[in-house]
Amino acid sequence: MKIVDVAEFYTDEGGGVKTYINHKLKAAAKSGHEMVIIAPGVKDREEKRFGGRVIWVKGPRLPLDPRYVILWRKKRVHEILDREKPDVVEGSSIWSGGNFVGSWKGSSHKSLIFHQDPVAVYPQTFLGNLLSYKQIDKLFGFFWRYIRRLSSRFDTTIVSGNWLKQRLSTFGVKNPVSVPFGIDKQFFSPSRRDSALRERLLAETGLPPDGHLMICVSRFHPEKRISTIIDGVKEVSKKKDVGLIIYGSGPIEKWIKWKVKDCPAIRLMGFTRNRDELANIMASSDYFIHGSSAETFGLVVAEAICSGLPLVVPDRGGAVDLADPSYAEIYRAGDTNSLSEALLSILSRNRTKLSEGCRNAAEHKICTVDEHFEHLFSFYEHFTRT
Repeated sequence: MKIVDVAEFYTDEGGGVKTYINHKLKAAAKSGHEMVIIAPGVKDREEKRFGGRVIWVKGPRLPLDPRYVILWRKKRVHEILDREKPDVVEGSSIWSGGNFVGSWKGSSHKSLIFHQDPVAVYPQTFLGNLLSYKQIDKLFGFFWRYIRRLSSRFDTTIVSGNWLKQRLSTFGVKNPVSVPFGIDKQFFSPSRRDSALRERLLAETGLPPDGHLMICVSRFHPEKRISTIIDGVKEVSKKKDVGLIIYGSGPIEKWIKWKVKDCPAIRLMGFTRNRDELANIMASSDYFIHGSSAETFGLVVAEAICSGLPLVVPDRGGAVDLADPSYAEIYRAGDTNSLSEALLSILSRNRTKLSEGCRNAAEHKICTVDEHFEHLFSFYEHFTRT
């Protein structure tokens, strides 16, 4: 099977998209499929990469972020698709990538990749205290009409979880199919738990060894709702010996620093590229708190589960797909009081049993990166045969 991915945001200087597509190239080669990536670049060229090919289409750099190049030559993309004759062609964004694939006249199976919900990320984050989520969705009905029209030109719409699948179904998006992401389940493990490291981290928050160590790993962006987490922990820390360490950085970092300056129980640990260090710290913490209700899949939440950490997560977004009563408490997204209640509730439960629930979920509920692509490719093979 030949798969062509029109990947609008693939660049060597990128982050999550680059990592995902590089994994896809490797997984396709391992499974005996031919994988071709069409991506915007500074010049027209083609190269072999990770057992597949990348075809770069020349375009201008994005003014606001020169790491990225704009995909804007639709005719050239169509010419490449005509030449490659794929069995499956993916539009890996709802913007140029999706539109270029949707307007192509070829007979290949067409799959729209929907891995970001812009309405949840921006309007529902900024307006959520003024309007209900339904009101905001209605206000942005023009966007959902656009997605509905775009998806009508595809055979399937690939999403990363059942929560998003149900959300898109309510707006009439065509044939949403859930293919959850995967993580390295061997790397994130309770076996990394280190009592000495835990005590040292607790001490940094001014707490004794019998305190409760909570961790948040997040980009500092409004959609992540870190402010809700900080306010919730501040409230609970008046009643319980609770400490919170936060790993991350981002555009609202100065504001986050101001939020925690008078609360010694909350420590900002900065951003780390040391994955081993982070995996050790996650496994050595006691609970994981998540704030974002806009993510389509909670990768860091899955990593926390595999690290043996009970969860406190919002009732919307990809994180709630990964939560289960056996190891998680759920609160109303963006609601500090609800979060405080959830924190107190999970602290009242038996942590050993909660961690057992995490281990069971890590084994049966969360897939590896290879399994994710096995599921995706198997779906494509089945679809192209019918």
